[in-house]
Amino acid sequence: MAALLASLARPFRRGPAGLGTALRREAAPRGRGWPGTQVLRKNLQRGVVLSTGSLLVYEAQKLISGFAEVHASFKVEDVIEQADYLYGSGETEKLYRLLVQHKNSDDAELLWRLARSSRDLAQLGSTSAEEKKQLTYDSLEYAKKALEKNESNSAAHKWYGICLSDVGDYEGIKTKIGNAIIIKEHFQRAIELNPKDATTIHLIGIWCYSFAEMPWYQRKIAATLFATPPTSTFQEYAANSHLKLFSCLYTADPNFYSKNLLFLGKTYLKLNNKKMALLWLSKAKEYPAQTEEDKQVQKEALELLNSI
Repeated sequence: MAALLASLARPFRRGPAGLGTALRREAAPRGRGWPGTQVLRKNLQRGVVLSTGSLLVYEAQKLISGFAEVHASFKVEDVIEQADYLYGSGETEKLYRLLVQHKNSDDAELLWRLARSSRDLAQLGSTSAEEKKQLTYDSLEYAKKALEKNESNSAAHKWYGICLSDVGDYEGIKTKIGNAIIIKEHFQRAIELNPKDATTIHLIGIWCYSFAEMPWYQRKIAATLFATPPTSTFQEYAANSHLKLFSCLYTADPNFYSKNLLFLGKTYLKLNNKKMALLWLSKAKEYPAQTEEDKQVQKEALELLNSI
C-alpha cells in the first residue's frame, strides 16, 4: 500500500508498501468487450428513440469518444458494463464522473463501485488534501449504503472494510485500532460470500501480519480499548496466505501479486523456516517487474535472500 493506501489493511502503523497495485489489479469481469460499443448496440437494437435523431447521434459520439456520461434511459447493467471497462482502463476520473451520477441509486453493485471509484480518485496525486478527505468519507458512505441495500454482496463488505480503514487515518490511532475488529469481520464476510476473491484473502493476511508486528505502545492502546485485544501471530498470517495461494491456484492466477510472494517469504523467515523463505523470496525476486512497486519488491527480496 503506497502512502495513504499503506494503512489499508494495516490499521495501526505505516509499514512496507502494500496493496495499491493489488487493488488496481483486481480482475474486472472478462469477455465483455468494449462497453461503450455494447451499450450503444443494445440501445440501437432496442430502438431507443430520444427526442430527436441528432440527440441520439450526440449520445453515441460521447460514448465512442470515451466520455463517462450515461443517459438516464440506460439500464443499471449498461452503466456497470461501462464502469468495468473504465476501471480496467485506469480511467479514474471518467469512472468517477460516470458513477457519481448514480450516488442515490438503490443498486449495491453501482454503490460499491462508486465507493471504490471515490477512493481511487482520492489516491491521485492531483487530488488536493481537502478533496482527498472528502472523497475518503464519501467512499465510506457509499460502501455503507451498498451494504444496506444488499448485505450479501461480497464486494460491498470488502470495500466497506477498506474505506473504514482509510477514514481511520483522519480520526487517530484509537479509532483505527477500535475499528480493527470490524474491518476484519467485513473482510471475513466478504470471503465467505466469495471464497475465490484473492484480493480480500490477501487483505486478511496483511491484517494479521500487522497485528503480529504491532509495536508495544500500540498494543497498550489496544489493551485499553478491548477486554480482549485483537491479536494475531505469524502462524495465523501464514495460514491465511496459504489460503490465498490455494484460491489463486484455482483461479489460474497463482502469482496474483508480487507483494504477496514477498510477504510469504518474510513470514517464513519469522517462522524460522529458511527453506520455504528461500522459495518464496526467490519467486518474489524473479517476479516480472511491471511497476515501480514490483521493482521495490525485487530489491527487498534480493536483500533478504542475501541475508539468509
